[in-house]
Amino acid sequence: MDIFPAQYSTLSSKAIGVFLASQYDLKNPSCRLLIHNVSDTYILEGASSKYIFKIYRDKHRKLAEIKAEVELLNLIHKQGGSVAHPIKDVNGEEIQSFNAVEGTRYGVLFTYALGKVVPDMSNEQLATLGREMAKLHNITSAITLRNTRKEYSIETMLLKPLEVFKPAFKELPEEYSFLKESVIKIAKKIETFDLHNFSYGYCQYDFLPKNFHFAEDGKLTFFDFDFAGQGHLINDIASFYIHYFLEVYGGKITQEEADKCFAVFVENYRKVRNLSDDELAAIPYFGFAFWIFYLGFQYENFDDWSCIFFNSNYLKHRTALIKKWKEWYIK
Repeated sequence: MDIFPAQYSTLSSKAIGVFLASQYDLKNPSCRLLIHNVSDTYILEGASSKYIFKIYRDKHRKLAEIKAEVELLNLIHKQGGSVAHPIKDVNGEEIQSFNAVEGTRYGVLFTYALGKVVPDMSNEQLATLGREMAKLHNITSAITLRNTRKEYSIETMLLKPLEVFKPAFKELPEEYSFLKESVIKIAKKIETFDLHNFSYGYCQYDFLPKNFHFAEDGKLTFFDFDFAGQGHLINDIASFYIHYFLEVYGGKITQEEADKCFAVFVENYRKVRNLSDDELAAIPYFGFAFWIFYLGFQYENFDDWSCIFFNSNYLKHRTALIKKWKEWYIK
């Protein structure tokens, strides 16, 4: 009997474990699905070793983009950046392919980022984060990849997503009207900055605490460069500041406490790399762009990404949150 076509399958953890054991000469590792999200992420564990194996969705990442991510992480690692990086198999290959139901899917085995997520960072940890992100930006602002990643611009972060998710707001005209009006104003505002003097390079573009680990010895490791692309590096700093906005929005800390924490991060970033006052002043606008971009991503990837929460109630809540960001930070 013919197999009915599928657009997104979940590959067997057991089968992946067997495959990777052979491909990387590992001794009886266990393998389990860690998260079913933007990509499918598996954790591979042996007696004294641990790895992360990520399988990409074709709709989200084509082979050329995966090669670019591998290339980027290898360059960062070689130049001393603290990142989880790809591992070569016994044949010297870094990208594996699988003949899945929906077609070929690709996967990459990464080193494991030791430690854990720390949402409530101490001043010492914030200082480390500031220095390490600046060190990362020193690398990513000075390289050019052979393979192409997407560009983060006014068009791709604001204008295009606004049109992409428009159908989702068919029954929410007031919310969409607010978003459209705000996007147009903020796009114009960003254009008033002297963007030629803003640092530019490859952004990770998702620097929330869930994407870096602190080990017991204080060492910091960045991971999950799935959204990496070319753009102004203030995008990374704005995406980190969103963490503090959410902490304040959720009533966990005060705005004063958030500003003090962020100031420690900025102070230490500046010890390693220049960050202009103009760039800092642009954070509210680039942060707004992050919310719009991500809303567009959620809409475009609804079929393949299990975001069952993407409905009218969610869109009302998300619009309210974006309104609060604008109310608090954009004058």
